[in-house]
Amino acid sequence: MNKKKKKKKSHVPFRLNMLFFVVFLLFSILILRLGEIQIVFGDDFKREIQRTEDITVSNPVPRGKMFDRNGNVIVDNTPLNAITYTKYQNTSQTEMVETAEKLAKIINVDTKKVRDRDKKDYWMIKNPDEAKNLITKKEWSYYDDKKWDYKKIYNLQLDRIKESEINHYSKEDIKAIAIFKKMNSGYALAPQIVKNKDVSPKEFAAVSENLENLPGVDTTTDWERKYVFGDTLKTIIGNVSSSEEGLPKDDLEKYMARDYSRNDRVGKSYLEFKYEDVLHGQKAKVINKTDKAGNVLAQEVVSEGQRGKDLVLTIDAELQKKVEKIIEEEMWDAKRRFGNTGLMDRAFAILIDPHTGEILSLAGKQLVRDNDTGKLEMRDYAQGTFTTSYNVGSAVKGATILTGYKTGAIYPGEPIMDAPMKIGQTVKGSWRAGGFGLINDLTALKVSSNVYMFKTVIRIAGGHYVYGQPLSINPAAFNTVRKSFSQFGLGVRTGIDLPNEMTGFPGSETIPGKLMDLAIGQYDTYTPIQLAQYVSTIANGGNRMQPHVVKEIREPIMDNNKLGPVIEEIQPKVLNTLDMKEEWIKRVQQGFHMVTQTGGTASYFKGASYDPAAKTGTAQAFYYGSDRSKWGTPVMNLSLVSFAPYNNPEVAIAVVVPWAYQGNTGPSINGNIGKKVLDAYFDLKKERQSDKGKKGDEQNTNNTNQ
Repeated sequence: MNKKKKKKKSHVPFRLNMLFFVVFLLFSILILRLGEIQIVFGDDFKREIQRTEDITVSNPVPRGKMFDRNGNVIVDNTPLNAITYTKYQNTSQTEMVETAEKLAKIINVDTKKVRDRDKKDYWMIKNPDEAKNLITKKEWSYYDDKKWDYKKIYNLQLDRIKESEINHYSKEDIKAIAIFKKMNSGYALAPQIVKNKDVSPKEFAAVSENLENLPGVDTTTDWERKYVFGDTLKTIIGNVSSSEEGLPKDDLEKYMARDYSRNDRVGKSYLEFKYEDVLHGQKAKVINKTDKAGNVLAQEVVSEGQRGKDLVLTIDAELQKKVEKIIEEEMWDAKRRFGNTGLMDRAFAILIDPHTGEILSLAGKQLVRDNDTGKLEMRDYAQGTFTTSYNVGSAVKGATILTGYKTGAIYPGEPIMDAPMKIGQTVKGSWRAGGFGLINDLTALKVSSNVYMFKTVIRIAGGHYVYGQPLSINPAAFNTVRKSFSQFGLGVRTGIDLPNEMTGFPGSETIPGKLMDLAIGQYDTYTPIQLAQYVSTIANGGNRMQPHVVKEIREPIMDNNKLGPVIEEIQPKVLNTLDMKEEWIKRVQQGFHMVTQTGGTASYFKGASYDPAAKTGTAQAFYYGSDRSKWGTPVMNLSLVSFAPYNNPEVAIAVVVPWAYQGNTGPSINGNIGKKVLDAYFDLKKERQSDKGKKGDEQNTNNTNQ
C-alpha cells in the first residue's frame, strides 16, 4: 500500500511538468509569432493602419441676403424641407438601388429627366449576370489583357441592352431610377439632395420614421431664394443654379478648386454671379474618419459654417417700385392713345446720386408676348439699362457745347444764326421750320437748336460752310468729339459694378453729314446708364463718378430684421474730371435750367418745387427690336436727362424710350416719365422727413412724460 502511494506522488509532478512544458511551448510560439509579425510584417501592418483616412466633407449653407439702402430685405432665403442621401465609400450600387426602391415607395419625385441611359444603368445593376453575358469571352480577354478599358466594355453593354428590357418598368421603378440617379451624382460622404421642393409633411415624416431602413438617407432643412419684391430688379439681381444644375460646366474646374461640390448652387448672372465669393458663405466642415473599407469610424466638426455675407444695395426699393409703376402706366397709356406706337416695347429710367454714383433706381420694363397666351406682358428689363444702346438725340447737346468751348470752336455767349443749312443737295436744320434766327449757346440749349450744334462741330472739323456748296472737313474731328464725349461717359463703359456692360456703337462713316448727326445724338448709340453718368458729370461740376448698385458688404447675423456689422463700404470713385473751366460747366447747367422754363423743350417742369434742370432728346432712328420682320423701320427714340435742384443737385435722372413711335409726332412719354419720377422722388423724400419728424415729436413727448 505504501508503494502504491509513492507511485501516485511521483505521477503528479510529472503531469505538472508536462503542463508547464506545454505552456512554455505555447508562449514560445506566441513570442516567435509576434516577433515574426513585428520584424517581417511590421511595416505592412503600419501601412495598413496608416490607410485610415481623414476625409473632410463640406456642407453647403444658405446664401447671403440683399437689402436696399434703407435696410429692407430684397432677396432672402426661404427654408425648405429636404431629403438627402450620403454615399459611404463601401456602399455598393446594389445597396444604393435597394435604398432608392424603398424611398420610391414613400416619396414622389420628378421623373421627366429619366433617360434610356439611366434605365440601362439600373438594369445592369439589377441583372449583373445578364449584363456580364452581354460581353463575349473574347472581349473579356481583351479587358483582362488591358487592351480594352472598362469604359469600352461598359459602352458595349449599354449598346447591347434590348429596348424590351427597359420598356417594361413600372412608374414605381421609374421613380426609383430617378432617385438612384440623384443619389449616385454626389461625392462619397457628401450629402446629395434627393428632393427639396414640394416635400410634403407626410413625406418628410415618413422618411424620418424609416431612417433605420434607409441607410444614407436623412431629413434636413434646405433653402431657396425668395424675392421679396417679386420681379422688381430681378434681371440685375440675377439667378442662382438649382441643386440639380449644380456647378456650371464651363466653370467646373474653377469652382472645384475653391472647395465647391458639384451640386453646389452658385450665382449664374449679374449680382448673384458678380458677388458669388461674398454671397456663397463659409461651408460647415466635418471630418469623417474612415477605415480602409470606407466605414466611418468617427466624425469631428471642424466648423459650424456661416451663411453668406449680406449685400446692401444703393437702390431704394420703395422708390424703385414707384418708378417701375410709372414706366408701366405710361407705356400702356401711350399704347392705348396713340396708334403709331406699335413698335414701342421698352422704356428705361435711372435715378442716381450725382456726387457719389450711387444708383437709387435702375428701372427698365419690356413688353413681351407670351408664347402660350399670345398676350403682351410687362416684364422687368433693368439689365437693359447697361446692356442695350440707342440713338438718344439732343440730350447730348450739353456735351457738344462744352466740347465747342474746349476746342475754341465757340465761346460762351457767342451768337450763331440758326437757319436751314444746305450742303450740296442735302438740307439739314432745326426742328422749327425756318430756324430760330440769331441765338446764343444758352438759347440753343433751351430750344434744342440743331443748327447751333452743326456749326459748332463744323468749326471743330476745320470746315467752311457755304449755303448750297459741298463741305470739306477733317475726319479727325470724329475722334475729337468722341474723345470729349467719353469724358462724360458717352460711348465708353461707365464702370458700373455689374457684368456685361456694353459701350454702344460708333458710326463708321466720316462724311460731314454724319459728324453733324453725331453732334445732336443721332449717329453713335449710347446706353441709358451712360446718359445717367453724363448728366451727373454736368450736375456735380465736372467729376465723372463711377455708378454702383452695391453700397456695403455686411456680416450676417441671426436676426432677419437687422443688418450686421459693416465689412466693406463702397466708396465714391471719380473716374476722371473734365478738363474744362468751371464757368463753362455752370453755363451749360444754366442752359439746362432754361430748358425747364417757359419756351424750353421741357417747360412741363416749370413750377416744380424742386426746381430742376433738364435736356430732352428726340432721335430719328431705325427699329431693331424682337420683331425681325420690322427691322429697319424708321422710328423716333425719345430721351430726357435732368438733375434737381438746379442750384444744389442731389439727384440726376436719365430716361430713354426707344422706338417710341413712327412718324413725325407721337406721345411725349419721355417727359411724362421724367416728370412723374422726379415728383415721386421728392414726394417720397418729403413724406419720410414728415414721418421722421412725427417720430421725433413722439419720442420727445414720451421723454417728457417720463
